[in-house]
Amino acid sequence: MTQSFVASTSDDRPASSEATVADVGRALIRKWRWVVLPTLAAMIASAAYVFTVTPRYTGEAKILLQTSDSTFTRPGPGDRAPDQSPQIDEQAVASQVQVVMSRDLAREAIRRLGLVGNAEFDPQSGSKGIVQTIKETLGLTKSGPERAPEDRVLDAYYRSLLVYPVGKSRIVAIEFRSQDPDLAARGANTVAEIYLGRQEDTKKDQARSASSWLGSNVESLRKRVAEAEAKVEAFRAKTGLLAGSGTTTLSAQQLSELSAQLAQARATRSDTQAKAKLIRDALREGRAFDIPDVANNELIRRLLEQRVSLKAQLALELRTLMPQHPRIKELNAQLADLEQQIRLAAERTVRTLENDAKIAGSRVEALEAAIESQKKIVAEANANEVELRALEREARILREQLESYLGRYRDAAARDADFGVPPDARVISHAVVPQIPSFPKKLPIIALSTLAMFLLCVGAIVSRELLTSYRPEEREQAGALLPYQRVARAASPRSEPDADFELDLGPVTRSDATHRGPVLDMRPEARVDAIDAPDPNYDFAALVERVSRTPIAGRGRRLLVTGIGGRDDVERVSRGLGQTLARSTRTILISIDADESTPIDAHLGLTDLVAGEASFSDVIMRDAGSALYRIEPGTLLNEAITGSPESLDVALQALDSTYGWIVCALVGRDDRQLTKLIAPRVDAVVLASDLDPSSPILVGAYEDLQTAGGKDVIVASAQYGQYSQAA
Repeated sequence: MTQSFVASTSDDRPASSEATVADVGRALIRKWRWVVLPTLAAMIASAAYVFTVTPRYTGEAKILLQTSDSTFTRPGPGDRAPDQSPQIDEQAVASQVQVVMSRDLAREAIRRLGLVGNAEFDPQSGSKGIVQTIKETLGLTKSGPERAPEDRVLDAYYRSLLVYPVGKSRIVAIEFRSQDPDLAARGANTVAEIYLGRQEDTKKDQARSASSWLGSNVESLRKRVAEAEAKVEAFRAKTGLLAGSGTTTLSAQQLSELSAQLAQARATRSDTQAKAKLIRDALREGRAFDIPDVANNELIRRLLEQRVSLKAQLALELRTLMPQHPRIKELNAQLADLEQQIRLAAERTVRTLENDAKIAGSRVEALEAAIESQKKIVAEANANEVELRALEREARILREQLESYLGRYRDAAARDADFGVPPDARVISHAVVPQIPSFPKKLPIIALSTLAMFLLCVGAIVSRELLTSYRPEEREQAGALLPYQRVARAASPRSEPDADFELDLGPVTRSDATHRGPVLDMRPEARVDAIDAPDPNYDFAALVERVSRTPIAGRGRRLLVTGIGGRDDVERVSRGLGQTLARSTRTILISIDADESTPIDAHLGLTDLVAGEASFSDVIMRDAGSALYRIEPGTLLNEAITGSPESLDVALQALDSTYGWIVCALVGRDDRQLTKLIAPRVDAVVLASDLDPSSPILVGAYEDLQTAGGKDVIVASAQYGQYSQAA
C-alpha cells in the first residue's frame, strides 16, 4: 500500500514559517507551569533564607589623609619652600589602605577587641566540627595549640574588614562587619584608632632616631669647628694677614693709604712748581703784585703800604720843592729802597714755592719707593690669603653645618615630646552602633531571586522555541541563504498514515519546517505534494549499520543508490536511507535523473551546480518532515555532469566538508555512462531490488556495478527484508 504524509508543526503553523512573537507568546501560555512554579519556589526559598540567616551589621569609620605639622614640627623657611609640601596622591592613598590591612595592625585590633574566644571569629572557641577534624588529621591545617591565638582569628577578621578609598579623594573608609552591632562599631573605630596611633608612633620613632643621631654628631662637629677656626687665626697671625678696616687686610690697607699719599704729594709738587713759575714770569713782566700768593704776603703788603705813603708824601713835597731838592732826593731814595724790598720779598716767595716743590718731589720719590716695597708685601700676602680663604671657607661650612644640626636637633627634640608630632591623618567620621543590618537585604534579595528565576524560566522557554524553529548554523554550514522547500500548506486535511504499521521518522521539529524559499506555484488551488513514506519492507537500520562499516579516508561518506526496476524502488530506498541517516548525522540526498525528464517547474539542482549556473545556496533545500537535505536533478541535461567530471569532484568535496553522508540516488533508465561516472566516486553502492537474490538480472546488475568501479556493492532486497553483498 502507498503511504504518504505531510510534515507540520505541533501548533499548526505552516511548515515553512519561522517563530514569531505570537508563537513565543503561545508557547509561554502553554507552558505557564514551567514559569510560575519555579518562580514561586525561588521566592519561597529566598524568603526562608533571609528570615532564617543570622543578620550582620556594618560599622563604618572614615579617615582623612593630610599633612599635620605643628609649630614644633613645621620646617623652617630654609628647609622647604611653601609650595613644596608633600602631596598625597592616589598611590599614597592606596599605600595607606594596605597599611590599615597589615597583619601587625590586625593582631593589635584582635587583642583590643577580644576576638580570641569569640565564636563568630575564633573557630577553636567551640567544639571542633568533622571537617575541621579531618583537615587537622590530614595536615591541611594546623591544630589550635600549634597556632597563635591571633592567627586563628586572622582569616575571619579579614573577611569582616573592608578598607577602601572613597572615590578619588583622600578619604579612606573602614568597614567592620559582625553579628553584634556594638562590636561592628567598636571594630571600625578601634582599627582607625590603632592606625592613627601607629602613624604617630612612627613619626615619634623617626624624630627620636633623628635627635639621637644629631646629638651624637653635634659635639664632634663643635670640636671640628673650633679646630678649623683656630687654624684660621693661627695662619693669619703667622702670615701677618691681620684684618684691617672692612674686609681688607692690613697690608692691602697700607698700600692703599700710600697710594693716596703719593697722589697727594704729586699734586702738591705740581701746584708749587706752577705757582713758582707763574710768579717768576710775573716779576719779569712787573705784574708780581697781581698774583694772589704775592699780594697776600704780609711783608709785601706792609711794604706796599709804605710805598703808597711815601709816594703821597713825595707828591706833596713836589708842590713846593724842586726835584733837585735834597728832600725830594731823600724821598726818591726811600721809594727806590721800598721797591727793592718789595722785589726781594717777591723773589723770596718764589724761592719758597720752589723749595716747597722740591720738598714735594722728594716726598713723591719716597712714597714711590715705599709703595714698591708695599707691593711686594701685598703680593706675598695675596698668595697666603688664598690659603687663608680656603681655611675660612672650611671653617664657615663647618659652622653652618653645626648651626643646621643644632636647629634640627632642637626640632627633633620637640617632635619627641608628647603631642609634638600629630599623625598625618584624622578621623572625620566615627562609627556608630548600626540599627539596621547590612545583610541580608530582605526585600531586594527576595525580589531579585524571584525576578532572576522568572527571567531564567522565560528565557529557557523562549530559547527552546527559537532554537527548535531556526538553526542558523545549518544554513551557514550548508552554504544556503534560505533553502527552497517544495511543501506548501495543504488546502485540505492531511492524509493519515495507514494503521497497519507505525512509521518512525523521528520527531518533526520546528527546525525541520521553518527553512523555506520562494514558492513557485502561488495559486490558491495549489495543493500539497504528498511525500512517500519510507518503505517498511526495508530494514534501513541494518542497512545503515552495514554501510557504516565501509572504510573512508578523512571525509564524509558517499553512497550511491540505484536499482533494476523503475524509479519508485530507488526513490523509496534512497529517501528512507537518507532519513534514517539524518537522525544521527547531517545527510544530503542528491537526485540524479537518468531519464532527463525535467518538469516545467523544476528547481535548480545538481546539473546547474556543476555547470556553474547556480550556487549551493540555490540548489540545497530541506526535505519536509525530516532533517534530511536535498539537491534536485536540475534544469539542464546530464551532459553538464558527464562533460565536466572535475566540477562534479569539486562539488562532492565541498559537500564532504559539511555533511557526514552524501546519498546519490540514480533513478530512471540504466545509464551506464552516469553509473561509470559516479560509482568510482562513492564509498558504497546500494542496489535496490525486489527480485530473488538468485535472479540472473540481479546478478548481472551486481556485476555491472562492480565493473563500473563500485567498491562495495550491497543488494537491498525488499521482498526478503534483508540485504546481501552478493546477488
